[in-house]
Amino acid sequence: MNILILGGTRFFGKKLVDLCIQNGHNVTILTRGQSGNPFGTHVKQLVVNRNDRDALEQALANTTWDIVYDNICYAPNEAQAICEILKGKTKKLVFTSTLSTYEVDGKMKKEEDFDPYQYQIRMGHQEQFSYGEGKRQAEAVLFKEASFPVVAVRFPIVMGEDDYTRRLHFHVEHILQNQPITLPNIDAKMSYITDEEAAEFLYFAGVTPIEGQYNATASGAMSLKDLIALIEEASGQRAKISLIGGDEESQSPYGVPADWYMSNAKAEKAGFTFSQLEDWLPKLVTTLVKQLQ
Repeated sequence: MNILILGGTRFFGKKLVDLCIQNGHNVTILTRGQSGNPFGTHVKQLVVNRNDRDALEQALANTTWDIVYDNICYAPNEAQAICEILKGKTKKLVFTSTLSTYEVDGKMKKEEDFDPYQYQIRMGHQEQFSYGEGKRQAEAVLFKEASFPVVAVRFPIVMGEDDYTRRLHFHVEHILQNQPITLPNIDAKMSYITDEEAAEFLYFAGVTPIEGQYNATASGAMSLKDLIALIEEASGQRAKISLIGGDEESQSPYGVPADWYMSNAKAEKAGFTFSQLEDWLPKLVTTLVKQLQ
């Protein structure tokens, strides 16, 4: 198949490209070019700022795709542009969405808890929205306006050794360096997935005849308290936790006021089998502790 991936040089996007190459597809990546091309001659690269509508339209002129993956759409204006530019050019779009489309209200989230078909669209650019609202608006535009099938993959926090956001690294480093971590609710449970499994589900969503919204997360949830305990066990050091106050540098990027996790039942019913959180998270923590000590 001919596959176009917007983004794809970092983290799970890079692993998605690798999967597509391994499965014998013709892959084109569209990026700003800031991270180079780690795949060499195995892919074609289009160097374009996707927010430059004219340049994006020109780059995709006279092209057709079996699957387009959009890992870097964060706002309704971007979603509308891709709907218009890809009209008649692709058989399917897979959009990387997020757990942040759901409210943090302590309840396990199912796909129907956010319905993009009923959501009021408010057009605008990325800087006009929070991350979660930008993704909600993008979903709403894609599902209401796209002339081709769309799958929105809602990921929780994605973890891995190569995570450029370094969110898990933050906790490991602070504990190793005896620095305080501020958490609003240490008992809040969250969902997680590895970068490798995220890539595997994106690939699955593209090549399987599904469409609509799908949660993609490892099975199980873990409290921040238990995550901190894993780091303490692996490092042999005690965490300094504050539940209130704290300066900006101590604020946990995982800090949420209530449980924030989701069900993967719909995706598993569609045929994808997820990992168990407890099977890999302790190993990842141990690996990061050894790397950062």
